[in-house]
Amino acid sequence: MRILIVGGGGREHALAWALAQSRRAVELFIAPGNAGTAALGINVPLAATDIEGLLAFVQGKDIHLVVVGPEQPLVEGIVDRFDAAGIPIVGPTAGAARLEGSKAFSKAFMARYRIPTAAYRTFGSGEYEAALAYIEAQDAPIVVKASGLAAGKGAVVCATTAEARATLTGMMQDRAFGDAGDEVVVEAFMTGEEASIFALTDGTDYVLLASAQDHKQIGEGDTGPNTGGMGAYAPAPLVTEDLLAGVRRDIIEPTLAGMRAEGHPYRGFLYVGLMMTPEGPKVVEYNCRLGDPETQVVLPLVKTDLVEVFEKLTQGRLREVKLDQYPGAAACVVLASEGYPGAYEKGFTIEGLNAVADLSGVVVFHAGTKATDGRILTNGGRVLAVTARGKTLAEALAAAYAGVERIHFEGRQYRRDIGQKGLNRSA
Repeated sequence: MRILIVGGGGREHALAWALAQSRRAVELFIAPGNAGTAALGINVPLAATDIEGLLAFVQGKDIHLVVVGPEQPLVEGIVDRFDAAGIPIVGPTAGAARLEGSKAFSKAFMARYRIPTAAYRTFGSGEYEAALAYIEAQDAPIVVKASGLAAGKGAVVCATTAEARATLTGMMQDRAFGDAGDEVVVEAFMTGEEASIFALTDGTDYVLLASAQDHKQIGEGDTGPNTGGMGAYAPAPLVTEDLLAGVRRDIIEPTLAGMRAEGHPYRGFLYVGLMMTPEGPKVVEYNCRLGDPETQVVLPLVKTDLVEVFEKLTQGRLREVKLDQYPGAAACVVLASEGYPGAYEKGFTIEGLNAVADLSGVVVFHAGTKATDGRILTNGGRVLAVTARGKTLAEALAAAYAGVERIHFEGRQYRRDIGQKGLNRSA
Protein backbone atom coordinates (compact mmCIF):
# COMPACT_ATOMS: atom_id res chain seq x y z
CA MET A 1 0.00 0.00 0.00
CA ARG A 2 1.43 3.38 -1.00
CA ILE A 3 0.86 6.27 1.41
CA LEU A 4 1.84 9.93 1.08
CA ILE A 5 2.32 12.00 4.24
CA VAL A 6 2.18 15.73 3.59
CA GLY A 7 4.53 17.80 5.76
CA GLY A 8 8.10 17.87 7.01
CA GLY A 9 8.18 18.27 10.79
CA GLY A 10 8.20 16.16 13.92
CA ARG A 11 4.48 15.49 13.63
CA GLU A 12 4.96 14.03 10.16
CA HIS A 13 7.92 11.90 11.27
CA ALA A 14 5.73 10.52 14.07
CA LEU A 15 2.93 9.79 11.58
CA ALA A 16 5.39 8.00 9.30
CA TRP A 17 6.75 5.99 12.24
CA ALA A 18 3.25 5.01 13.37
CA LEU A 19 2.18 3.95 9.87
CA ALA A 20 5.41 1.97 9.45
CA GLN A 21 4.36 -0.17 12.46
CA SER A 22 1.44 -1.54 10.42
CA ARG A 23 1.23 -5.26 9.81
CA ARG A 24 0.34 -4.31 6.25
CA ALA A 25 3.07 -3.89 3.66
CA VAL A 26 3.31 -0.11 3.25
CA GLU A 27 5.48 2.10 1.07
CA LEU A 28 5.78 5.59 2.52
CA PHE A 29 6.39 8.89 0.74
CA ILE A 30 6.79 12.13 2.71
CA ALA A 31 6.60 15.60 1.15
CA PRO A 32 8.91 17.30 1.86
CA GLY A 33 9.97 15.21 4.89
CA ASN A 34 13.22 15.56 6.85
CA ALA A 35 16.31 13.54 7.75
CA GLY A 36 14.29 11.31 10.06
CA THR A 37 11.50 10.47 7.64
CA ALA A 38 14.11 9.50 5.02
CA ALA A 39 14.86 6.40 7.11
CA LEU A 40 11.22 5.26 6.86
CA GLY A 41 10.31 6.12 3.30
CA ILE A 42 11.11 8.33 0.34
CA ASN A 43 11.24 12.10 0.81
CA VAL A 44 9.59 14.01 -2.03
CA PRO A 45 10.89 17.56 -2.78
CA LEU A 46 7.45 19.17 -2.85
CA ALA A 47 6.18 21.83 -0.42
CA ALA A 48 3.20 20.92 1.73
CA THR A 49 1.29 23.80 0.14
CA ASP A 50 2.04 22.77 -3.47
CA ILE A 51 -1.39 21.23 -3.88
CA GLU A 52 -1.26 20.78 -7.66
CA GLY A 53 2.26 19.36 -7.51
CA LEU A 54 1.24 16.92 -4.79
CA LEU A 55 -1.83 15.86 -6.77
CA ALA A 56 0.27 15.18 -9.88
CA PHE A 57 2.73 13.15 -7.79
CA VAL A 58 -0.06 11.09 -6.21
CA GLN A 59 -1.64 10.35 -9.57
CA GLY A 60 1.70 9.49 -11.15
CA LYS A 61 2.73 7.15 -8.33
CA ASP A 62 -0.68 5.51 -7.84
CA ILE A 63 -0.80 6.51 -4.16
CA HIS A 64 -3.59 4.75 -2.25
CA LEU A 65 -3.91 7.06 0.77
CA VAL A 66 -2.85 10.62 1.67
CA VAL A 67 -2.44 11.91 5.24
CA VAL A 68 -2.05 15.67 5.74
CA GLY A 69 0.02 16.90 8.69
CA PRO A 70 0.09 20.74 8.76
CA GLU A 71 -2.82 23.17 8.81
CA GLN A 72 -1.90 25.47 5.91
CA PRO A 73 -2.68 23.06 3.04
CA LEU A 74 -5.89 22.00 4.81
CA VAL A 75 -7.09 25.59 5.10
CA GLU A 76 -6.09 26.13 1.45
CA GLY A 77 -8.30 23.25 0.29
CA ILE A 78 -6.04 20.28 -0.38
CA VAL A 79 -8.77 17.87 0.75
CA ASP A 80 -11.37 19.42 -1.56
CA ARG A 81 -8.97 19.08 -4.50
CA PHE A 82 -8.06 15.47 -3.74
CA ASP A 83 -11.69 14.52 -3.01
CA ALA A 84 -12.65 15.84 -6.43
CA ALA A 85 -9.95 13.63 -7.96
CA GLY A 86 -11.23 10.58 -6.06
CA ILE A 87 -8.12 10.15 -3.91
CA PRO A 88 -8.62 8.92 -0.31
CA ILE A 89 -7.26 11.60 2.03
CA VAL A 90 -7.28 12.13 5.80
CA GLY A 91 -8.12 15.70 6.74
CA PRO A 92 -10.97 18.23 6.81
CA THR A 93 -12.20 20.21 3.82
CA ALA A 94 -11.44 23.93 3.64
CA GLY A 95 -14.95 24.66 4.93
CA ALA A 96 -14.40 22.48 7.98
CA ALA A 97 -10.80 23.66 8.49
CA ARG A 98 -12.16 27.16 9.14
CA LEU A 99 -12.37 26.01 12.76
CA GLU A 100 -8.63 26.71 12.83
CA GLY A 101 -8.21 28.99 9.84
CA SER A 102 -10.54 31.68 11.21
CA LYS A 103 -10.76 32.33 14.93
CA ALA A 104 -13.65 34.68 14.19
CA PHE A 105 -15.53 31.80 12.55
CA SER A 106 -14.72 29.34 15.32
CA LYS A 107 -15.85 31.70 18.11
CA ALA A 108 -19.11 32.47 16.29
CA PHE A 109 -19.58 28.74 15.66
CA MET A 110 -19.16 27.98 19.36
CA ALA A 111 -21.65 30.69 20.23
CA ARG A 112 -24.19 29.24 17.77
CA TYR A 113 -23.94 25.76 19.25
CA ARG A 114 -23.46 26.80 22.88
CA ILE A 115 -20.03 25.22 23.14
CA PRO A 116 -18.28 26.59 26.25
CA THR A 117 -15.52 29.10 25.54
CA ALA A 118 -14.32 32.50 26.78
CA ALA A 119 -16.46 35.62 26.32
CA TYR A 120 -15.28 37.57 23.27
CA ARG A 121 -15.81 40.23 20.61
CA THR A 122 -14.63 40.14 17.00
CA PHE A 123 -13.44 43.23 15.14
CA GLY A 124 -12.94 43.43 11.40
CA SER A 125 -10.70 45.54 9.22
CA GLY A 126 -11.53 49.21 9.82
CA GLU A 127 -12.74 48.63 13.39
CA TYR A 128 -9.48 49.41 15.13
CA GLU A 129 -10.95 52.24 17.20
CA ALA A 130 -13.89 50.10 18.31
CA ALA A 131 -11.52 47.29 19.30
CA LEU A 132 -9.38 49.75 21.25
CA ALA A 133 -12.43 51.06 23.11
CA TYR A 134 -13.52 47.51 23.93
CA ILE A 135 -10.08 46.67 25.35
CA GLU A 136 -10.14 49.82 27.48
CA ALA A 137 -13.47 48.74 28.97
CA GLN A 138 -12.24 45.26 29.97
CA ASP A 139 -10.16 44.01 32.87
CA ALA A 140 -6.62 42.76 32.31
CA PRO A 141 -5.23 40.24 31.68
CA ILE A 142 -6.96 39.92 28.33
CA VAL A 143 -6.26 37.89 25.18
CA VAL A 144 -5.85 39.41 21.71
CA LYS A 145 -5.88 36.99 18.76
CA ALA A 146 -5.24 37.41 15.07
CA SER A 147 -8.15 35.63 13.42
CA GLY A 148 -6.17 33.99 10.60
CA LEU A 149 -3.28 31.52 10.61
CA ALA A 150 -0.19 33.03 12.20
CA ALA A 151 2.16 30.05 12.61
CA GLY A 152 0.98 29.48 16.16
CA LYS A 153 1.99 32.98 17.29
CA GLY A 154 -1.24 34.89 16.74
CA ALA A 155 -2.73 34.53 20.25
CA VAL A 156 -1.24 36.96 22.75
CA VAL A 157 -2.05 36.93 26.47
CA CYS A 158 -1.71 40.55 27.57
CA ALA A 159 -1.00 41.14 31.25
CA THR A 160 -1.98 44.81 31.13
CA THR A 161 -4.30 47.06 29.17
CA ALA A 162 -1.27 48.90 27.78
CA GLU A 163 0.14 45.62 26.46
CA ALA A 164 -3.22 44.78 24.89
CA ARG A 165 -3.31 48.18 23.16
CA ALA A 166 0.18 47.66 21.79
CA THR A 167 -0.65 44.14 20.60
CA LEU A 168 -3.81 45.32 18.87
CA THR A 169 -1.89 48.10 17.15
CA GLY A 170 0.75 45.65 16.02
CA MET A 171 -1.86 43.33 14.52
CA MET A 172 -4.33 45.77 12.96
CA GLN A 173 -2.18 48.74 12.03
CA ASP A 174 1.42 47.54 11.80
CA ARG A 175 0.31 44.23 10.21
CA ALA A 176 2.66 42.14 12.35
CA PHE A 177 0.83 39.01 11.15
CA GLY A 178 -0.06 40.23 7.67
CA ASP A 179 -3.56 39.38 6.45
CA ALA A 180 -4.09 37.11 9.49
CA GLY A 181 -4.52 40.25 11.61
CA ASP A 182 -7.08 41.96 9.37
CA GLU A 183 -9.69 40.58 11.75
CA VAL A 184 -9.04 40.17 15.47
CA VAL A 185 -10.73 38.43 18.36
CA VAL A 186 -10.49 39.97 21.82
CA GLU A 187 -11.48 37.55 24.55
CA ALA A 188 -11.56 37.21 28.31
CA PHE A 189 -8.57 35.59 29.98
CA MET A 190 -9.37 32.13 31.32
CA THR A 191 -7.75 30.74 34.45
CA GLY A 192 -6.97 27.07 34.92
CA GLU A 193 -4.80 24.34 33.47
CA GLU A 194 -4.69 23.49 29.78
CA ALA A 195 -5.01 20.09 28.12
CA SER A 196 -5.32 18.82 24.57
CA ILE A 197 -7.97 16.40 23.30
CA PHE A 198 -7.65 14.67 19.91
CA ALA A 199 -10.60 13.17 18.07
CA LEU A 200 -10.30 11.20 14.85
CA THR A 201 -13.58 11.36 12.94
CA ASP A 202 -15.22 10.46 9.64
CA GLY A 203 -17.76 13.26 10.09
CA THR A 204 -20.28 11.19 12.04
CA ASP A 205 -18.45 8.73 14.27
CA TYR A 206 -15.25 9.41 16.17
CA VAL A 207 -12.61 7.87 18.40
CA LEU A 208 -10.43 9.66 20.93
CA LEU A 209 -6.68 9.42 21.23
CA ALA A 210 -4.96 9.89 24.59
CA SER A 211 -5.26 13.31 26.18
CA ALA A 212 -2.03 15.30 26.37
CA GLN A 213 -0.39 18.36 27.88
CA ASP A 214 2.08 20.51 25.98
CA HIS A 215 4.76 22.88 27.32
CA LYS A 216 4.60 26.03 25.22
CA GLN A 217 7.04 28.38 26.91
CA ILE A 218 10.77 28.19 26.34
CA GLY A 219 11.80 28.38 29.99
CA GLU A 220 11.39 26.08 32.96
CA GLY A 221 8.48 26.87 35.21
CA ASP A 222 6.55 28.05 32.14
CA THR A 223 8.59 31.23 31.75
CA GLY A 224 9.73 33.20 28.73
CA PRO A 225 8.19 33.52 25.29
CA ASN A 226 5.89 30.95 23.71
CA THR A 227 7.27 28.38 21.28
CA GLY A 228 5.77 25.72 19.06
CA GLY A 229 6.08 23.37 22.04
CA MET A 230 9.07 22.22 24.11
CA GLY A 231 7.71 18.85 25.20
CA ALA A 232 4.56 16.92 25.99
CA TYR A 233 3.18 13.92 27.82
CA ALA A 234 0.15 11.66 27.55
CA PRO A 235 -2.26 10.79 28.94
CA ALA A 236 -2.78 13.92 31.07
CA PRO A 237 -3.69 12.93 34.66
CA LEU A 238 -5.73 16.13 34.76
CA VAL A 239 -8.22 14.64 32.28
CA THR A 240 -10.22 12.14 34.32
CA GLU A 241 -12.82 9.79 32.84
CA ASP A 242 -15.64 11.90 34.30
CA LEU A 243 -14.16 15.07 32.87
CA LEU A 244 -13.67 13.42 29.48
CA ALA A 245 -17.29 12.27 29.42
CA GLY A 246 -18.34 15.91 29.82
CA VAL A 247 -15.97 17.01 27.05
CA ARG A 248 -17.49 14.42 24.71
CA ARG A 249 -21.03 15.53 25.54
CA ASP A 250 -20.56 19.30 25.67
CA ILE A 251 -17.76 19.92 23.16
CA ILE A 252 -16.78 17.10 20.78
CA GLU A 253 -20.26 15.90 19.83
CA PRO A 254 -21.85 19.37 19.46
CA THR A 255 -18.87 20.41 17.31
CA LEU A 256 -19.27 17.48 14.93
CA ALA A 257 -23.05 17.87 14.84
CA GLY A 258 -22.72 21.61 14.17
CA MET A 259 -20.31 21.09 11.28
CA ARG A 260 -22.68 18.53 9.73
CA ALA A 261 -25.62 20.91 10.15
CA GLU A 262 -23.69 23.67 8.37
CA GLY A 263 -22.87 21.45 5.40
CA HIS A 264 -19.22 20.86 6.21
CA PRO A 265 -18.91 17.44 7.89
CA TYR A 266 -15.61 17.34 9.73
CA ARG A 267 -13.30 14.49 8.71
CA GLY A 268 -9.80 13.86 10.02
CA PHE A 269 -8.09 14.92 13.23
CA LEU A 270 -9.88 17.47 15.41
CA TYR A 271 -7.59 18.92 18.06
CA VAL A 272 -9.41 20.74 20.85
CA GLY A 273 -7.32 22.89 23.16
CA LEU A 274 -9.09 23.11 26.51
CA MET A 275 -8.81 25.22 29.62
CA MET A 276 -10.00 23.49 32.78
CA THR A 277 -11.62 26.52 34.39
CA PRO A 278 -13.44 26.66 37.74
CA GLU A 279 -16.69 26.55 35.71
CA GLY A 280 -15.57 23.44 33.82
CA PRO A 281 -13.72 22.74 30.54
CA LYS A 282 -13.83 25.53 27.95
CA VAL A 283 -12.41 25.63 24.43
CA VAL A 284 -9.30 27.76 24.01
CA GLU A 285 -9.04 26.96 20.31
CA TYR A 286 -9.67 24.34 17.67
CA ASN A 287 -6.96 22.98 15.41
CA CYS A 288 -7.71 21.07 12.23
CA ARG A 289 -4.78 18.65 12.59
CA LEU A 290 -2.66 16.90 15.18
CA GLY A 291 -0.48 19.01 17.46
CA ASP A 292 3.30 19.09 17.54
CA PRO A 293 4.83 17.80 19.84
CA GLU A 294 1.65 16.13 21.14
CA THR A 295 1.61 13.80 18.11
CA GLN A 296 4.94 12.41 19.28
CA VAL A 297 3.33 11.17 22.52
CA VAL A 298 -0.24 10.25 21.52
CA LEU A 299 0.64 8.10 18.48
CA PRO A 300 3.13 5.85 20.33
CA LEU A 301 0.24 4.96 22.67
CA VAL A 302 -2.02 3.79 19.82
CA LYS A 303 -2.05 -0.01 19.64
CA THR A 304 -4.54 -0.39 16.77
CA ASP A 305 -3.12 -0.53 13.24
CA LEU A 306 -3.29 3.09 12.09
CA VAL A 307 -3.36 2.16 8.39
CA GLU A 308 -6.62 0.29 8.92
CA VAL A 309 -8.03 3.14 11.00
CA PHE A 310 -7.32 5.69 8.26
CA GLU A 311 -8.79 3.41 5.61
CA LYS A 312 -12.01 3.03 7.58
CA LEU A 313 -12.14 6.80 8.12
CA THR A 314 -11.91 7.61 4.41
CA GLN A 315 -14.64 5.04 3.73
CA GLY A 316 -17.00 6.52 6.35
CA ARG A 317 -16.77 3.32 8.40
CA LEU A 318 -15.05 4.55 11.55
CA ARG A 319 -17.90 3.04 13.60
CA GLU A 320 -16.21 -0.33 12.92
CA VAL A 321 -12.99 0.75 14.66
CA LYS A 322 -12.09 0.11 18.28
CA LEU A 323 -9.03 2.21 19.03
CA ASP A 324 -6.94 0.28 21.55
CA GLN A 325 -4.24 2.05 23.53
CA TYR A 326 -1.11 0.76 25.20
CA PRO A 327 -1.17 1.04 29.00
CA GLY A 328 1.15 3.46 30.72
CA ALA A 329 2.34 6.84 29.51
CA ALA A 330 4.49 8.54 26.89
CA ALA A 331 6.64 11.65 27.19
CA CYS A 332 8.80 13.68 24.85
CA VAL A 333 11.43 16.37 25.32
CA VAL A 334 12.18 18.80 22.49
CA LEU A 335 15.76 19.77 21.71
CA ALA A 336 15.88 23.25 20.21
CA SER A 337 18.47 25.54 18.66
CA GLU A 338 20.10 28.26 20.73
CA GLY A 339 18.14 31.50 20.33
CA TYR A 340 14.82 29.81 19.52
CA PRO A 341 12.04 31.02 19.47
CA GLY A 342 13.95 34.06 18.26
CA ALA A 343 16.75 34.10 15.69
CA TYR A 344 18.98 31.02 15.56
CA GLU A 345 21.72 29.49 13.42
CA LYS A 346 21.43 26.27 11.41
CA GLY A 347 23.84 23.70 10.09
CA PHE A 348 25.35 22.23 13.27
CA THR A 349 26.20 18.51 13.29
CA ILE A 350 23.97 16.37 15.50
CA GLU A 351 25.86 13.66 17.37
CA GLY A 352 24.68 10.72 19.45
CA LEU A 353 21.59 9.64 17.50
CA ASN A 354 22.93 6.11 17.10
CA ALA A 355 23.59 5.91 20.84
CA VAL A 356 19.90 6.53 21.56
CA ALA A 357 18.98 3.49 19.45
CA ASP A 358 20.44 1.34 22.25
CA LEU A 359 17.81 2.59 24.70
CA SER A 360 14.72 0.39 24.86
CA GLY A 361 11.45 2.19 24.18
CA VAL A 362 13.06 5.50 23.14
CA VAL A 363 12.41 7.01 19.69
CA VAL A 364 13.86 10.24 18.29
CA PHE A 365 11.51 12.15 16.01
CA HIS A 366 13.17 14.66 13.69
CA ALA A 367 11.71 18.13 13.09
CA GLY A 368 14.29 20.69 11.95
CA THR A 369 16.95 18.42 10.47
CA LYS A 370 18.58 17.69 7.12
CA ALA A 371 21.06 15.11 5.86
CA THR A 372 24.25 16.31 4.14
CA ASP A 373 27.29 14.23 3.18
CA GLY A 374 26.38 11.46 5.60
CA ARG A 375 25.83 13.85 8.52
CA ILE A 376 22.59 14.94 10.19
CA LEU A 377 22.51 18.73 10.64
CA THR A 378 20.25 21.12 12.50
CA ASN A 379 17.85 22.87 10.15
CA GLY A 380 15.23 24.57 12.31
CA GLY A 381 14.29 26.03 15.68
CA ARG A 382 12.87 22.84 17.12
CA VAL A 383 15.32 20.17 16.01
CA LEU A 384 14.37 16.85 17.64
CA ALA A 385 11.77 15.34 19.97
CA VAL A 386 13.05 12.51 22.15
CA THR A 387 10.09 10.29 23.01
CA ALA A 388 9.73 7.34 25.38
CA ARG A 389 6.94 5.12 26.58
CA GLY A 390 6.83 3.68 30.11
CA LYS A 391 4.61 1.91 32.61
CA THR A 392 4.25 5.24 34.41
CA LEU A 393 4.77 8.90 33.49
CA ALA A 394 7.85 9.00 35.74
CA GLU A 395 9.33 6.01 33.89
CA ALA A 396 8.59 7.52 30.48
CA LEU A 397 10.17 10.84 31.46
CA ALA A 398 13.29 9.17 32.87
CA ALA A 399 13.78 7.24 29.63
CA ALA A 400 13.21 10.32 27.47
CA TYR A 401 15.76 12.36 29.43
CA ALA A 402 18.23 9.46 29.24
CA GLY A 403 17.90 9.77 25.46
CA VAL A 404 18.36 13.54 25.60
CA GLU A 405 21.67 13.16 27.42
CA ARG A 406 23.08 11.10 24.55
CA ILE A 407 22.38 13.70 21.86
CA HIS A 408 24.54 16.76 21.31
CA PHE A 409 24.78 19.68 18.92
CA GLU A 410 26.11 23.20 19.30
CA GLY A 411 23.66 25.46 21.13
CA ARG A 412 21.33 22.63 22.20
CA GLN A 413 18.65 23.84 24.61
CA TYR A 414 15.78 22.01 26.30
CA ARG A 415 13.52 22.19 29.33
CA ARG A 416 14.33 20.00 32.31
CA ASP A 417 10.85 20.12 33.86
CA ILE A 418 8.72 18.44 31.20
CA GLY A 419 5.86 16.51 32.79
CA GLN A 420 6.23 18.04 36.25
CA LYS A 421 2.57 19.05 36.43
CA GLY A 422 1.54 15.52 35.60
CA LEU A 423 3.91 14.05 38.17
CA ASN A 424 2.59 16.41 40.83
CA ARG A 425 -0.97 15.43 40.04
CA SER A 426 -0.13 11.70 40.02
CA ALA A 427 1.66 11.83 43.37
